[in-house]
Amino acid sequence: MIRDVVKIDEDKCNGCGVCIPSCHEGALQIIDGKARLISDLMCDGLGACLNHCPQDAMTIEKREAEPYDEIKVMEIMVDKGINTVVAHLKHLKEHNEITFLKQAVNWLKENESQLSFKVDDVIRQVHKPQVSVMQQGHAGGGCPGSAARSIERPSAAPVASEGNGDAPSELRQWPVQMHLVNPMAPYFRDSDMVLAADCVAFAMGNFHSKFLKGRSVGIACPKLDNNQEVYVDKLVQMIDQAKINTMTVAIMQVPCCGGLLQQAKMAVEKASRKIPLKLAMISIEGEILKEEWV
Repeated sequence: MIRDVVKIDEDKCNGCGVCIPSCHEGALQIIDGKARLISDLMCDGLGACLNHCPQDAMTIEKREAEPYDEIKVMEIMVDKGINTVVAHLKHLKEHNEITFLKQAVNWLKENESQLSFKVDDVIRQVHKPQVSVMQQGHAGGGCPGSAARSIERPSAAPVASEGNGDAPSELRQWPVQMHLVNPMAPYFRDSDMVLAADCVAFAMGNFHSKFLKGRSVGIACPKLDNNQEVYVDKLVQMIDQAKINTMTVAIMQVPCCGGLLQQAKMAVEKASRKIPLKLAMISIEGEILKEEWV
């Protein structure tokens, strides 16, 4: 049959593996240094992996392919645990693939005695009400560690003396992880923002003074984080509604970090306001390799 299937440009693919976690069906693997589609049966053709490729090596093509087999996917997926199964079923639900969703749930019920988790727990997580990005981090509910708050610091913070390893923190907000931040929190309004890969602050000894001072911040890992589509939506809100002035994307030199820059570019393109976007690329040794407006 003719249907949509992922196509990988091997000349562009550098084998970074960023696409692998985003394919909940398990249709992608890194083989011989390249991302490969291992089975037409397991590719649903919905393209959840496309936006995670920092090399733009993935597209959707229409071609002759075996029909997608939800049962085959479930047989392989259940060994990965409940979180992977829930992510897959949410993926089907979000794309209105109700037939496949019912097939998956029915298979889980029929084989529950062989599973390491309860099917009812899966169903509850898949169908529980979604919290909007406006509500995430709201102080009125949820995890207290996600409650948005500003951190007040003296206008003239003490400078570390020679021989003293203590340096003042420049963090002005909490939380900082992109899944937890509220894009309409007051510290984002009219701010200059830095969107930093998780590893940057560990590699750079002067991250606080160089990039964080006077800025709001969001951190993320473009290789390991799930549901990164939310990040683009939040960044659009920060641009259009919180009206951030500029965005600096600080990433490591490793290929998988490029996905964070791609998300920022997508947000700038989708937003109705236009803001300056800067790239800062950091070496594993902590040096700034590149700092430029993009």
